[in-house]
Amino acid sequence: MNDTGFALRSELRAQRELLFARFERDGNVERLLRGLSRAVDRLLDDVIRGARLPAGATLVAVGGYGRSELFPHSDVDVLILLAAEPDPEGQAALEKLIGVLWDCGLHLGHSVRTLPQCWDEARGDATVMTSLLESRYLAGDKVRYAEFCRGLIAILDPQSFFRAKLLEQQQRHTKYQDTPYALEPNCKESPGGLRDLQTVLWVARAAGFGTSWNELFRRDLLTREELVMLRQQLRNLKQIRAHLHWAAGRREDRLVFDIQQAVASAMRIKPTAARRASEVLMQRYYRTAKVVTQLNTILLQNIELKLFPPSDAPTVALEAPFLARNELLDIDADDAFERHPNALLRAFVLMAQHRELKGMSVRLLRALWHARFKIDARFRRDPVNRATFIELLQQPLGVLHELRRMNQWSILGRYLPVFRRIVGQMQHDLFHLYTVDQHILMVVRNLRRFAQAQYAHEYPLCSQLIADFERPWLLYVAALFHDIAKGRGGDHSDLGARDARRFCRAHGIARDDTDLIVFLVRHHLTMSQVAQKEDIADPDVVRSFAKLVGTDRRLVALYLLTVADVRGTSPKVWNAWKARLLEDLFRQTRRLLGGEAAPASAELEGRKQEALRVLRLYGLSESAHEPLWSQLDVVYFLRHAARDIAWHARALVAHVNADKPIVRARLAPSGEGAEVLIYARDQKYLFARLCGYFDRSNLGILDAKIHTTRHGYALDTFLITDNGRSPHYRELLTRVEKELTDWIAAVAPLPEPVKGRLSRHSRHFPVSPAVYLQPDERGRQYLLSLTATDRVGLLYAITRVLAQHEVNVHTARINTLGERVEDVFLIDGAVLATNKGQIQLEQALLEALTP
Repeated sequence: MNDTGFALRSELRAQRELLFARFERDGNVERLLRGLSRAVDRLLDDVIRGARLPAGATLVAVGGYGRSELFPHSDVDVLILLAAEPDPEGQAALEKLIGVLWDCGLHLGHSVRTLPQCWDEARGDATVMTSLLESRYLAGDKVRYAEFCRGLIAILDPQSFFRAKLLEQQQRHTKYQDTPYALEPNCKESPGGLRDLQTVLWVARAAGFGTSWNELFRRDLLTREELVMLRQQLRNLKQIRAHLHWAAGRREDRLVFDIQQAVASAMRIKPTAARRASEVLMQRYYRTAKVVTQLNTILLQNIELKLFPPSDAPTVALEAPFLARNELLDIDADDAFERHPNALLRAFVLMAQHRELKGMSVRLLRALWHARFKIDARFRRDPVNRATFIELLQQPLGVLHELRRMNQWSILGRYLPVFRRIVGQMQHDLFHLYTVDQHILMVVRNLRRFAQAQYAHEYPLCSQLIADFERPWLLYVAALFHDIAKGRGGDHSDLGARDARRFCRAHGIARDDTDLIVFLVRHHLTMSQVAQKEDIADPDVVRSFAKLVGTDRRLVALYLLTVADVRGTSPKVWNAWKARLLEDLFRQTRRLLGGEAAPASAELEGRKQEALRVLRLYGLSESAHEPLWSQLDVVYFLRHAARDIAWHARALVAHVNADKPIVRARLAPSGEGAEVLIYARDQKYLFARLCGYFDRSNLGILDAKIHTTRHGYALDTFLITDNGRSPHYRELLTRVEKELTDWIAAVAPLPEPVKGRLSRHSRHFPVSPAVYLQPDERGRQYLLSLTATDRVGLLYAITRVLAQHEVNVHTARINTLGERVEDVFLIDGAVLATNKGQIQLEQALLEALTP
């Protein structure tokens, strides 16, 4: 780098720092962007005076730089227009110029074209046309620049350009999962980001409707209220992006976890009692993105109507003030909601009832959006409106679509103020994938799918249960309220239950149905917790749960809501293993509630008989199982299903007193993962060593059952997964059988655990390690509950600590929710006999859990 380049680079850096310091003081983001652009203008002017452009060349700013809108680390896009292809001397001059610009510290995006080349590329590529439309003269031949602009206008087809940009937007939205509510949204490219507003101006410019929001307002494409709202949301997005660039020190348009807190601090956003500053920032962002999505829809539809005037199709009158026109629901006049305020909710009921309608007209959408503030306390108290909302929930089709539409256009949050509080609220718990409002609607979606025949194959039991459930819309009310109190502090289940009771009373819901809804909201986590954290093979656990539920109707409703809720958190959380646990708990509890509960001996005998029936199918003699079964106690048979008992017997009847370890593996009957059976003489630290093997092999443990026979053999089973890495599970089964047999036989000291690295998500939203040790009701054994951030080797680290303190593990419930671990062990050992020993064990476990 020469001295001139170094001096210009230093000067540019100093100007940027001064501009950003002023921005931090006054918050004027428009002045910052213009100032950064002008700083680059001055630098280019200095460089060109020294390096000089080739003869006849023109330097043109394009893209964001062309509209004088540079963010701190945006690319500086320039076009060098030439009269003809450069000769060697001209080529050398261009290379020197571009080299100097890079030396000056510009993030340069440059192209060198002749006029015909520009026009040809713009004609065939809407993205190129977009960049060139936002051009600005910088230096060189002004006549050539004017000719360049006239040529672009001549080849521009506004209708084709509109279609291309609309398709481009659809593709971009698809790339970002069609939602503004991602955990780490791109504030430029995601739905509801800056690009959605830029797209509107691009198609408006191409159509000749204007180049600024003021011009669109003057052409009646925007109302004054929309103009004010748009400017506010645009300013919000620009401020976030400017702070994001500066905090990252590079071009970074994603609000990644690493930077969210820094951006919130830079924007002087304060935490609340229940939410950190980054969560407040993200809720502000999501609400901004939601409004941008609304405005994008309204404006693009308005522009489309002007570019593609619809034919005079006949209208069909519906109930006043609605009519159907061009397959869209429309209103008879712009003041429809002034004359019929109750129609604000009726619009969504009609959309659910008239499936032939493809959507709402732009006039109706705009009227809805502008009339949303009519939904006030008086509106909510109106019995007609309350009945209309319940009527929507009772529709056979379209309930989910219309609730989503109500949320998108801010009607749902206006009607249910408690819902409005959780719109765009993040859930930093490592396993919820969606904001609270989107999760709630996802749970409603899952419940609706249970009721639709085309989805019956997904969860046949749920589909059967909901088909027989009277008034399934009550479940939708429970779903709407189950997480509605998130972020307030306190127990969200209890607070949500209070909100649900108020809603039910206000809407005239019968007392029994109200009690059901309140019960579901208050206990929406209970069934999952019992199934995943307690031993449901223990009759006392099931009896306690049945006593809490009380009736078959409540049990069915809670089961349906629980499945829908767990499925609605994240694809990572739901799996066949959890489905089986919940179904087993449901069936066992239903037998108790139905008065069909059999004594433990009958249940035990039933499992044995079913297992014997399976063994006979495989040709085993009537007495082949006896040597093994005589060594197994009641707990074993109550803890394992009949098909598992039969599999164990088939594998072990010839090896009851084997000297060498026996390891067998099979595909899990649930279809997810593999089951591994280990049978060997019990040895010190065996459970820890088994966990060490699975961790070393990078295999996840979903469940584990530990049992010791009467004659001192360990009979342990594990449900494992390789998280889809191996396309051939058969090879995995063979490898596990061979390697694990050798691993057990080669008795060796426990190696030091490796503290695996945390994911980026976990580093910024860690789960505080926690250890809970409680004696069981009999006081003979202890329930050990552990909570921590998941990482490679964590389970082995836990079991190693237990082995070192000579703690015996009787059962293990391994539960991973996203990147949050919640494991439960039933243990005993001499160390637990004293308070001092318990504290030492807890401290050692906390150290192992701490990353």
